[in-house]
Amino acid sequence: QVQLVESGGGLVQAGGSLRLSCAAAGRSFSSYAMGWFRQAPGKERDFVAAVTSSGGIRYYSDSVKGRFTISRDNAKNTVYLQMNGLKPEDTAVYYCAADRRRSGSTNQETYDYWGQGTQVTVSS
Repeated sequence: QVQLVESGGGLVQAGGSLRLSCAAAGRSFSSYAMGWFRQAPGKERDFVAAVTSSGGIRYYSDSVKGRFTISRDNAKNTVYLQMNGLKPEDTAVYYCAADRRRSGSTNQETYDYWGQGTQVTVSS
């Protein structure tokens, strides 16, 4: 079992930055790939970014590539999402998730554990 708790969301103006954190409690955090997903009001939950268990490979959706950076600190059992150049369309609830497969995935169906989400609102 892995418990995930996101933090760092909030209200920011367009062009601003936020850093989301996801702290994991439980065993073997370093053996899990980690991902970030988001869900805007009235829309389905979408993939944002993922990182392999070692941190060596990262995946991004086209909509955030070049603006967002996913990273992890296995010593602190934490994964981060640095978000720069925020746009109003980035407004959503952001969720982190853990995948027992080390390789990571853009498919949310492969993830085993989910956090409760943190709200990010970008004003224009």
